[in-house]
Amino acid sequence: MPHAQVFIVGAGIAGLHAARRLHAAGVAVVVHEARDRVGGRLLGRQVDGDGGGGRLDLGATWFWPGERRVRALVDELGIATFSQHRAGDALFDRPRGAQRIEGNPIDVPSRRFTHSAASLAEGLAALLPENTVQLDTATTAIDATGTRLSLVSGGQSWSADQAILALPPALALATIDVAPEPSPEIALTPVWMGDMTKVVAVYDKPFWRRDGLAGAAISHIGPLREFHDMSGPDGQPAALFAFARGPVAKETARAQLARVYGDDAATPDQLWIQDWSAEPYTAPPGVESLQDYGRFGAPALTRPLFDRLHWASTESATVAPGHIEGALAAAERAADAALARLAA
Repeated sequence: MPHAQVFIVGAGIAGLHAARRLHAAGVAVVVHEARDRVGGRLLGRQVDGDGGGGRLDLGATWFWPGERRVRALVDELGIATFSQHRAGDALFDRPRGAQRIEGNPIDVPSRRFTHSAASLAEGLAALLPENTVQLDTATTAIDATGTRLSLVSGGQSWSADQAILALPPALALATIDVAPEPSPEIALTPVWMGDMTKVVAVYDKPFWRRDGLAGAAISHIGPLREFHDMSGPDGQPAALFAFARGPVAKETARAQLARVYGDDAATPDQLWIQDWSAEPYTAPPGVESLQDYGRFGAPALTRPLFDRLHWASTESATVAPGHIEGALAAAERAADAALARLAA
């Protein structure tokens, strides 16, 4: 039976950051990821026909001033970033058409990743030794009743001294048979973006900027509720994106884009719809009912289960929960706690 000092479930930004921290401390670590890619909710998609490498985010998009962990990682990996476009007026979506709002009270100062937030995860994964991260490998059971942890992942049995669960707690308890059974309250923790759909509309140029618009808009009609400029540096590739709760049909998205931004928005060159509630490795069944965001960073998520299982998703963070910064903070806490127990 293969053995790891620390076994990490999930190769999102939290799992990779924890693995990197543990490896630097000389710990034998393995990361198993059910998806066929790293990054989790950091997901970039290449714009068709863009030879310049334009990727736009279907998941996490921004980081904000004061988020020192993200900034440090960006600097270390040499990842290019740029400021979110905010110049111009905003729009308010009404049944009879959009109302222009002077200025932009919707967007706040933030930065974007030139080649999508996924570049953070890909950069971290590249720093780990070969075969540390194993993709297409779902963990299905963890038994903490023995002297060592026993795990089943990818149909293979493993043992470990410590384990880090770098995925949403509700998802972990819905997909992994954990023994002894954890407190059922943990499964009530919401999944950040778990019930959200992100719509990205790609155009040949950012026509809204020509009209003095920031690209930001708010709608109380829906289904798309919040809009932002998603264009790359200097407006290329040109794109708008919006959030909705629950599934959205392409025809419905096009119709609302036209109502808010006019006829130029009606026929995007590409229209992507990322329904995170339909992602089995992000959202457990019934994710839409998990709405108590006050559970983020709860004591039960910052303490190890059975002194050997550590939570490391952004939902477990006490700093910037829901953000990439929160995922990095949770990863550091979990990795340090695992190290302390290995040394005890």
